Amino acid sequence: MTGGYPGHEVLHGVDLEVAAGACVALLGPNGAGKSTLLRMLAGILAPRTGSVDLCDRPLASWRRREAAKVVGYVPQNVALTFPLTVREFVEQGRAPHLGAWRPPTPEDHAAVAGALATVRLTDRAATPVQRLSGGERQLAVLGRALATQARLLILDEPAAALDVRHQLDLVAILRQLVRAGVGVVLVAHDWNLALRLADRIVVLAAGRVVAAGTPAEVVRPELFLDVFGVDVEILMRADGAALIVPRG
Repeated sequence: MTGGYPGHEVLHGVDLEVAAGACVALLGPNGAGKSTLLRMLAGILAPRTGSVDLCDRPLASWRRREAAKVVGYVPQNVALTFPLTVREFVEQGRAPHLGAWRPPTPEDHAAVAGALATVRLTDRAATPVQRLSGGERQLAVLGRALATQARLLILDEPAAALDVRHQLDLVAILRQLVRAGVGVVLVAHDWNLALRLADRIVVLAAGRVVAAGTPAEVVRPELFLDVFGVDVEILMRADGAALIVPRG
């Protein structure tokens, strides 16, 4: 795919595949095109050349409501200005299923309850969203996407506002979803968080893919020096997972 914004081409020849039950992490410096790529995958931006396919069909051929049932998008920032409770906010995720006139069914209520339980906010369901902490708000936004019961989740820096405990919650939630067959693509600036989650890593620089593969194939000190300008050491944890530690 190639494209971006009027007068500003951001992505150049990017090819990306997200399989069901797999997690793909997008890494790259600021301005590399990661968020633009997510917006294209979500159908918010149309590529100038190439196409986005969803379930072997061009995304452009899907009706917007039908696509919204399959793809859940969690942007970096969501304005929580309306006086809604956490439950009411998460219920918005059922909108593609309800249409204009159909009232919520027991299935809709069960999906909302399940989403609240998954993001550990059941006991905060009656709380106004404005009273949530930054980390809780981020989990509420994720809960709204989960209520949709989408088969593909697109997450733009989902851990940005989370403390360590909530980051661990996020890792557990996303692992649970992937095991259930949901495809996940996320942008992460925390390299080690990406390594804990991703089956595949794609590294972008200046709108181009400069590396792609499994974490074992991609994670090399020279890559981080070339792309991020940071000298790192790759350590192996006792469980066999890699740990990236900046030198100096």
